[in-house]
Amino acid sequence: MRVVVALGGNALLRRDAPMTVQNQRDSIAAACNGLGPLLHGHELVISHGNGPQVGLLALQAAAYDDLSSYPFDVLGAQTEGMIGYLIEQELRNVLPDGRPVVTVVTLTQVDPDDPAFAEPEKFVGPVYTESEADELARLRGWAVRVDGRYWRRVVPSPRPMRIVELMPIEWLIEKGAVVICAGGGGIPTVQDQATGRLTGVEAVIDKDRTSAVLARDLKADLLIIATDVDGVFEDWRTPRQRLLASAHPDELDPALFAAGSMGPKVAAAVEFALDTDGDAVIGSLDSIGSMLRHTAGTWISRRSSGRSYR
Repeated sequence: MRVVVALGGNALLRRDAPMTVQNQRDSIAAACNGLGPLLHGHELVISHGNGPQVGLLALQAAAYDDLSSYPFDVLGAQTEGMIGYLIEQELRNVLPDGRPVVTVVTLTQVDPDDPAFAEPEKFVGPVYTESEADELARLRGWAVRVDGRYWRRVVPSPRPMRIVELMPIEWLIEKGAVVICAGGGGIPTVQDQATGRLTGVEAVIDKDRTSAVLARDLKADLLIIATDVDGVFEDWRTPRQRLLASAHPDELDPALFAAGSMGPKVAAAVEFALDTDGDAVIGSLDSIGSMLRHTAGTWISRRSSGRSYR
């Protein structure tokens, strides 16, 4: 079975943990152990988030001087290499001897006219109090938005159209490699229609949406969106809260879920299930074995009828 796993930010760093290399290494080691049920007998492709890391690099670049410019496409490439290295290192500790692991720095093409460029909504960087966020917005010209109990910087998040390195990724899979790619949604890139030239742009692409495009174009059998909750809840944080066990993609409206958290995951799962013969499941990284047995997570598939609950 060909499986694409989108590792959420919690797999790289707990929300309340300082952004040290050791904390990230510890979280990634736990994530790689959670992938254990997929490491034998499956073709495995791993994508990952980069919101906290790319935001930190942006802060570091801004602190260097007022003239140097490190746009988000360049910072995204940096995080793909850094996080890919950490995942590679920890995966080698749990993979069967001799199975190669490869990180591919990945470009993702987007539409230069995507309306997201005018409406920033993708969270990046650390959390702040409201007063801290207001001051940073005033000093640096940032767009900021509330994220749970805190505030964070937001940047444009255009829809992914295609993975530029799809062909070499396929070659690596066919040779038996575990491939780490499309980190942070991939490096946001636009193409000049006249010359065909690709150019990076100032944005961060949602990694779940990119993972759905990646899984679709790789003809994956299964897309796993691994997060820190048990699945998709209806009426989240209300007395009517219920965990969906399965749903036909036509039964789910991504707009009914939080735009900064579950909404993009539902949208990605729905798009993949509608566009392919494969299934998508959203659930906890700790429950991948149970998800493969259909006893955990929220399964979204055209083979499902209506909705069912756990």
